[in-house]
Amino acid sequence: MVNRREFLGRGLASIAAATVLPAVPALASATVSITDDSRLIRMARRALEANAHAVHHRDVVGITDFSAASREERFYLVDMMSGRISRFLVAHGRGSDPAHTGWVQQFSNDPGSFASSPGAYLTGDYYTGKHGRSLRLVGLDRTNNNAEARAVVVHGAWYVSEQMARDTGKIGRSEGCFAFAQSDLPQVLERLGPGRLLYATKA
Repeated sequence: MVNRREFLGRGLASIAAATVLPAVPALASATVSITDDSRLIRMARRALEANAHAVHHRDVVGITDFSAASREERFYLVDMMSGRISRFLVAHGRGSDPAHTGWVQQFSNDPGSFASSPGAYLTGDYYTGKHGRSLRLVGLDRTNNNAEARAVVVHGAWYVSEQMARDTGKIGRSEGCFAFAQSDLPQVLERLGPGRLLYATKA
């Protein structure tokens, strides 16, 4: 279990969340596509700077672009040393896309919403649960500070795959977790690991 005091320090206050939250603004200009590598690197650097008090390891940052359709590789692992960027499919919560259109319609931080939440997350401990090996997350913003209570984590899922994206034009939905293809999960878990930053936005 993540030691919240260890990761967050004593300065984080608990703030009540609204039922439906606005998207967290992107950390870089929206005039360039988020898929542009230079913009991703700038976004990762600014996210690290904004959360320097909480992040232990600054070598790799995970960024999720919820403005893209679920059929697209919209999760990025940014290597801050080499500039190398790896792209993966990732699911959003069913509460964020009730009609299962493949697009995020709304966010929520409320328990029971089954929605995705934007903002900065600190990666916590590995554990083995109902989805197999997974990675805990701690929400660092008012838009996602219920992540632990909601059990929002990184895990693998059968409903995320390239074939599903090709065949149906979308992938399945999670209950608010960052769910990856089983084939991609080992790389995501190995490279992201505990004590790093995951940043989710809708640019």
